Amino acid sequence: MMGTTGGQGYSDNILEAINIIRQGKMFLLFDAEGREAETDLTILAQAVKPEDVKIMRKDGGGLICVAIDSLACEELGLPFMADVVRSAQKYSISLENIVEKGGDLQYDSRSSFSIWVNHRDTRTGITDNDRAFTIKKLGDIVEQVLAGKKVKFGSEFRTPGHVAILKAAKGLVNERLGQTELSVALAKIAGVPPAMVVCEMLDDRTGRALSKEDAKAYAEKKGMVFVEGSEVIEAYNIWKSAISISSEKEIYYNVH
Repeated sequence: MMGTTGGQGYSDNILEAINIIRQGKMFLLFDAEGREAETDLTILAQAVKPEDVKIMRKDGGGLICVAIDSLACEELGLPFMADVVRSAQKYSISLENIVEKGGDLQYDSRSSFSIWVNHRDTRTGITDNDRAFTIKKLGDIVEQVLAGKKVKFGSEFRTPGHVAILKAAKGLVNERLGQTELSVALAKIAGVPPAMVVCEMLDDRTGRALSKEDAKAYAEKKGMVFVEGSEVIEAYNIWKSAISISSEKEIYYNVH
């Protein structure tokens, strides 16, 4: 059940999350029971600072990834990693036996991984400073390409690198229900460039993902917002039905 409804029919919790995103602050995002059942530390890519990367690697412990809207990925020429691996056969490199196949994933039909990058102005790419710089620049280039500016992704970024890019499904939460799609959907609702950082929260004690209950306790202790995937799905469909646009590229500019 969602909480009380606020402006535009969104729950108070979603409205708070929207404000948090716009302020560049971190929040917790849970996908769903029966799926990964994982909680991710989540923040707007353009707002990331080295301190945020430190929190993610110490309090989260999972991969620090940047989830990007599918249209922006297409404009930037960012493929799914599985497709890159499959294309290796063109060069007589056979990796078909290791690429993911239908049924491999217990929680979804496919993964959302694209390539891993470093910004060209970083040194090793792995430090908190370097990763924060790469992440922020990814947010910047997403904003630029969706604003219609001509950009050259390869002029700014190189691969392999230390920041994983996640390519959201075109239909977002109406097609796939991972944190990739949930976070990008929230970015669109908030009217910010749809590039969001996500990092899974792991449990040092059990060796598993941090339980939902423990993640909620962490959020309460830190004064952070905890968002359920079901809330995002409902809010996204409210937002989607309310907007009037001339092209998909203009979506995040037509929120208000």
